[in-house]
Amino acid sequence: MKKSLEIICGTLAGLALLAIMLLTFLDVSGRKLLSQSITGSLELTELLMVVVIFGALPLVSLKGEHVVFDSLDAVLPAWFQRLQRALVDIVCAALLMGLAYLMWNTGAEFAVTGETTAQLKITKAPFIQGMGLLCGLTALVHLLKVFWQSDEESAEGGTL
Repeated sequence: MKKSLEIICGTLAGLALLAIMLLTFLDVSGRKLLSQSITGSLELTELLMVVVIFGALPLVSLKGEHVVFDSLDAVLPAWFQRLQRALVDIVCAALLMGLAYLMWNTGAEFAVTGETTAQLKITKAPFIQGMGLLCGLTALVHLLKVFWQSDEESAEGGTL
């Protein structure tokens, strides 16, 4: 499952980033060489950035690559650090699940009202609901990390 998550989310975020690079290259080249910009390039870049950020979020959580404040780790006992990690993962999971719920509902409302981008008239609902799904997936990653960490630490002789 971990490998599938890495492949799917990594490919999604990577392709969106590649598309942003190509779009920016073509837009700037067209502006400089042909005095013609790509219509809606800013809107497309914004939507692709959503895909990059939310597509990479489960991977960042899975690998524990978030920004952390660890200056007290040297003085805190190992059991407390394990407990702290578990509590942080539980809180993150709860907040991300709440955010996923709100985004999914907002996307559903946008689908009903037909909300689109200003210039290209791209429907916003799939992007917002996609953000919700990826936040929900990230919440599941945090919940699983609570059990993975305690299983790994139990195998090493530590207890939570």
